[in-house]
Amino acid sequence: MGARLRAVRRQKRLSLQAVAEASGQEFKASVLGAYERGERAISVPRLQRLAALYEVPVDQLLPGQSQAGDQTPPRGARERGSRRVIIDLTQMKAARGDLASALQRFVTTIQVERQDFNGQVLTIRADDLRVIGATFGVTVNDLVDQLIELGLIYER
Repeated sequence: MGARLRAVRRQKRLSLQAVAEASGQEFKASVLGAYERGERAISVPRLQRLAALYEVPVDQLLPGQSQAGDQTPPRGARERGSRRVIIDLTQMKAARGDLASALQRFVTTIQVERQDFNGQVLTIRADDLRVIGATFGVTVNDLVDQLIELGLIYER
């Protein structure tokens, strides 16, 4: 479990001290380090609070989950001719409306599947864009235009 705790914290780009500060010192840096090294056991209620702090599902902190990259191509990899869209996760949290709500659910599913919890951005693949567009009855281009208007993505 310690390796998972460390991996998720690092994906979030948080230091042990930053987590301690964000938790109001509920999680001391030394204790977090001990959890990550496997030197100390964490209770279920504390694990739940840590998952909430990291904004990830609790099961993603448990051992036995496949590691990021096992079934996912390397970051930045893309198929020739595919459209690469990057979702701004911080903007998406503040967005309102049916499209933003559906996109939030979809993105959460992708994050869990890829075990990508950096919390800042998420690359959406061309096939994912087609699914989202089909859900709303719009083309990929129209979907991307709407998302740009909402300030939720930037394209590369």
